[in-house]
Amino acid sequence: MTPDPVQCLILACGNTLRGDDGVGPWLADWAERRFRADPRVRVLARQQWTPELTGDIAPAQYVLFIDCSVVSAPGAVSLIPVAPAAAAQQGLATHHLGAAELLALARELFNSLPSHTLLLTIGAGSTELGEVFSDRVTAALPNACRLIEETVLRLLDGPE
Repeated sequence: MTPDPVQCLILACGNTLRGDDGVGPWLADWAERRFRADPRVRVLARQQWTPELTGDIAPAQYVLFIDCSVVSAPGAVSLIPVAPAAAAQQGLATHHLGAAELLALARELFNSLPSHTLLLTIGAGSTELGEVFSDRVTAALPNACRLIEETVLRLLDGPE
């Protein structure tokens, strides 16, 4: 059963047992507390993004994906638009998908896409086993929280 669509879906990814990789779920928890009283916002955090999430993505008006980045400088916060991957790949992996692949799959399965999709990342300093963030990621958390808040409020007010 597909849940009722929401105006803004926040979809975070990460493993809380792998150091900075847990920043996505940490930010999702923060966003859940910040927007708890707003029925227009739904927050989901998963260890991995899987095809089942397309049922939540397709009907949403806006989606903010949140993840760590192993290619960005440690602690670097980035917010960029994300578009569907060029085409859904044959033999699509059923475990971990990126934001662009999830969007492509949502379009393929539901013939629907959110009107705005953004990806917020924080560069990981360490993804070694552990439940503590690196100093640079810890220092970046206030900026990331501010960006999430500003972005969601802007989207809810109309992104144009």
